[in-house]
Amino acid sequence: MEREIQKGLVDISDGVVSSIVGRVVLETPGIAGMSGSNITKGWAQRLSGRNVSKGLSVEVKEVDVAIDLRVVVNYGCVIQEVCYSLQQNVRNAVETMMGLSLVAVNVKVEKVAIP
Repeated sequence: MEREIQKGLVDISDGVVSSIVGRVVLETPGIAGMSGSNITKGWAQRLSGRNVSKGLSVEVKEVDVAIDLRVVVNYGCVIQEVCYSLQQNVRNAVETMMGLSLVAVNVKVEKVAIP
């Protein structure tokens, strides 16, 4: 995404958007991890940025962003509430931190993490 400002150009790469969204996803209560990541590893490893791109697709246009997430939800959580919270957290981060308009946050629950 490129945006012209008074004396220059600001370019936010898809990778930056992906890393911010990945962090928000993993910090959302009820989310065990991204689909494709190993959910048996410790939180520190997951929060370090490894495997964040798995289960995450970002499409950045001029001032719009569309995000597709594939997640693993913790057993015992109300899936619909976790996903709604996730969508709100991602929307807030993208719109607040980057000033972009979020067109869609699509969430697909692919697994349930059973302890």
